[in-house]
Amino acid sequence: MDIAMARRSPLLVALLLTSVIAPAALPAWAEQTPALPSDVGKLVDHLVRDDVFLDVALSPGGDYFAATVRREGRTGLVIGRVDDVSLLATLAGGSDSHVSGFWWVNDTQVVASMGESFGALEAPRDFGELWVLTAKKDAKPRLLAGWRGAELTTGTRLARNTDHTSFVFMENPLRNDDEQILVTVESVFSGGEGYATAERLDLFSGRRTVAARAPVPRASFEVDHAGEVRFAWGAGTDNRLRTFYRAGDGEAWRLVNDESQTGITVVPVGFAADNSVAYVRSSHPRGTDSIDRLDLSTLQRTVVLRDKTVDPGRVLFDPATGAPFGAVFMDGVPRVDFFDPESAPARTQRSLEAAFPGQQVNLRSTTRDGSEQLVIVSSDRNPGDYFHFDRAARKASLWASRSQWIDPEQMSPRTPIELTARDGLALHGYLTVPRGRQAKGLPTVVLVHGGPFNVRDTFDFDTEVQLLAARGYAVLQVNFRGSGGYGADFVRAGAREWGGAMQDDVTDATKWAIEAGHADPERICIVGSSYGAYAALMGAAREPGLYACAVGNVGVYDLDMMFNRGDIQQRRSGQTFLAEWIGSPPESASPVAKADRIDIPVFLAAGAEDRRAPVQHTRAMAAALEAAGNPAEVKIFPREGHGYFLLENRRKFYRRLLTFLDRHLGAAATRSDADRAP
Repeated sequence: MDIAMARRSPLLVALLLTSVIAPAALPAWAEQTPALPSDVGKLVDHLVRDDVFLDVALSPGGDYFAATVRREGRTGLVIGRVDDVSLLATLAGGSDSHVSGFWWVNDTQVVASMGESFGALEAPRDFGELWVLTAKKDAKPRLLAGWRGAELTTGTRLARNTDHTSFVFMENPLRNDDEQILVTVESVFSGGEGYATAERLDLFSGRRTVAARAPVPRASFEVDHAGEVRFAWGAGTDNRLRTFYRAGDGEAWRLVNDESQTGITVVPVGFAADNSVAYVRSSHPRGTDSIDRLDLSTLQRTVVLRDKTVDPGRVLFDPATGAPFGAVFMDGVPRVDFFDPESAPARTQRSLEAAFPGQQVNLRSTTRDGSEQLVIVSSDRNPGDYFHFDRAARKASLWASRSQWIDPEQMSPRTPIELTARDGLALHGYLTVPRGRQAKGLPTVVLVHGGPFNVRDTFDFDTEVQLLAARGYAVLQVNFRGSGGYGADFVRAGAREWGGAMQDDVTDATKWAIEAGHADPERICIVGSSYGAYAALMGAAREPGLYACAVGNVGVYDLDMMFNRGDIQQRRSGQTFLAEWIGSPPESASPVAKADRIDIPVFLAAGAEDRRAPVQHTRAMAAALEAAGNPAEVKIFPREGHGYFLLENRRKFYRRLLTFLDRHLGAAATRSDADRAP
């Protein structure tokens, strides 16, 4: 296969998109750095940037592209021509608004969902409205559906069709229908826990017709290749997933699986090309999840793909038919397994993987006939290059880079690790060693992921990890019990183990790194965000002498407070989650109650408007440390939520973080007076 690999790609999106959203300073498109800066400020400015774009997709006809870009705390959408990369139309909302998803629905139109986000660690919450943007010079975005319609569609014929009592969400773009899409409609009065309907929405008139009524609350729907709704699944306030199937429009729903009865979950992922069978993702009472073939007559399942260690991740779909044909398994490094290794899409996937050894290859979008495809190539050291693949010519040409300023050769490699917890449970994770260094006696950051449940660290590129490694720190990450990706029973093993076995796993991983000789036992700092911040402060309290410092970012530190503050407890399903997964923890399970046992330097950071982990957690932790005679460094970012959307705030946080680590661990990189945080 012919691969054109010039780093200077033809897509000048950096200029086009940035100028649309904000007139900020533009990054050099083909910037190359001979060595990463040793100065903290310069290093942070070099690595911590807004990506040129977040996502890109080709139109079905192949003439246009659509892309999302984040600038100055908001996310916009642009449409441009593929041949000359000329910009045609844009959609950008107000402050803190975000295009949360977009879909080509025909050759010239994109439907986008608009939402709001309260922090970089949270996915945008949809407003429940959909917009249409057309590939036409200076085309204006048009509100297609949404509860604010009359306010936003003055002068259009859509206003009269707007339902002010409903939220409308994209469900399926219906690849074989250029005039309609399938949407999920929910009442604005349901609190997100009611019964939805699946409706066909006309792209031109805005009229909706009911296609199916959900047999279960909080439902999602799956259609077959003819556009008929065949599956619905969701959960009530008990958070137990129920999945239903029907033979076609107007047919009765049949129960496929009820988690409250079976203890497992079954979620549809797609249909065979001829709609004769469906494929589902199934959990199991013990061990990992599987991809199963579902007989639509008997509703019996047969395992198609299953790994002994990890769950299937992203499912791959045939661009020609829309049928699933494989899945990615993140067993340390990612690999793809196929339903039929000799199928045409499997052979194409293997040929692309062979052309990019050591990297993940993900088909992002394709033209209707499959002749042109956009694939993203990425790795632990490459945040993502988009290649335009001509199937007939079997040629892939570099089309765009997500972060052009990142030189993969300057990034540090990540190595999968495996260890055994004190109770015999197998744990997996990653050790990132600074480029060019041996994994011996290094100052180390134990970086604990958030969540904590059904979330995991992966082999993907991680700016935070690379920033720490570039400063000279080894980075240790462990997928403690409760993390996702290793089977339902591994997740359940973390239930009600805040400050217990989940914390022990982090401790065991830290001691493993010391015993293996990777970490300098005198220079280890535990760092985390959200739940990871909780684990960082609990680690400092529970393991005196193990850590030299601790950092908590947008953290929860008082478990009792989680039951009466924040957004989780506002829904009955959230209350169920708290009861089942946190339980009734003793006071000693909260870091605020153990502040007198923390005698190491602590840095706390938070967003003043965080709804997930309200800033009161951070203020309480800081006050407890102050009372214990160990005042923490504290930084509260105004107008930020659960994470930091504004670029300058992200940079300020990482400057403070690196300066704190340098002070208490001593960076392996050269320091200067300019390293002091602002």
